[in-house]
Amino acid sequence: MYGAAGFYRGGGEGPAGHFRTSVHASPLFARAVARLLCRVDAALGRPPVLDFVDMAAGRGELAGGVLAALPADVAARTRAYAVEVAGRPEGLDPRVRWRAEPPGGLTGLLFANEWLDNVPVDVAEVDDAGVARRVLVRGDGAQRLGEQVTGAAAAWLERWWPLPGEEGLRAEIGLPRDEAWTSAVGALDAGLAVAADYAHTAAARPPFGTLTGFRAGRETPPVPDGSCDITAHVALDACAAAHATRCTPECAPPDALMRPQREALHALGVTGARPPLALARTDPAAYVRALASASQAAELTAPGGLGDFLWLLQPVGAVDAAALLVDVADDEEQ
Repeated sequence: MYGAAGFYRGGGEGPAGHFRTSVHASPLFARAVARLLCRVDAALGRPPVLDFVDMAAGRGELAGGVLAALPADVAARTRAYAVEVAGRPEGLDPRVRWRAEPPGGLTGLLFANEWLDNVPVDVAEVDDAGVARRVLVRGDGAQRLGEQVTGAAAAWLERWWPLPGEEGLRAEIGLPRDEAWTSAVGALDAGLAVAADYAHTAAARPPFGTLTGFRAGRETPPVPDGSCDITAHVALDACAAAHATRCTPECAPPDALMRPQREALHALGVTGARPPLALARTDPAAYVRALASASQAAELTAPGGLGDFLWLLQPVGAVDAAALLVDVADDEEQ
């Protein structure tokens, strides 16, 4: 995935050539993130320098779109970073700083769209004796059971994804994602970190896991040869709790928030409402544009699709995550 010949270090179109994320689905997504950045800016008292970090940036589409959507006064104060293992693409907005990892000491918004589902994890499977064992995989994708899950990994399963002793049940051990998320949030001195991803919580873990691959827009077996994306849904509740446990009692973290993407985007002005038919008579071109925008918004918020993504909003410092998802009308009045 991340080695010299790995999937994410390849050239060409990058991830957009293999799967469709919210960023690629519509510019409305970048505009919504820009609106969220503006709200974070206001919550922080409009600092002289405002940071925006696009984690797992692909070809920098989100970072570039956010900068383009910001009001001029906010854009002038914004430092935008694209964090990605691949090289910087040609034609990217020169204001975007390209890095292999986020810098520290940030004040603003760190946004991780479909990043954590690509942080590698071990898979556990229950054997015929009711014991959870690690799943081992060959280069051609063939799998077999290995050693018993023990130690910190076993403790994580017990806490976050208990496996009954039924043969064939699976879980993805999310410790590396917890650690990756905690590290990313740690780059912020003040502001908000958001993870938007395929996700689940303890109340509804998938009994057989979610490990799969994607190549050229189609689901495919997860063969670890660098030819395809390998992904598994994220236990976001565990990620949120992991950050909280790293904080000392003297600096207890503000409350994290989890919301479906459709709710978060609705609060940020992406509703999918159809334009009034009267507009078709008075301004047909505007009606067609508004109808196309409504169609894109509907895709971003659709049940059973992108709308079911979960957003984890993890505030740092004196930021109220719930207050950032106010109704868009309230935002426009400010």
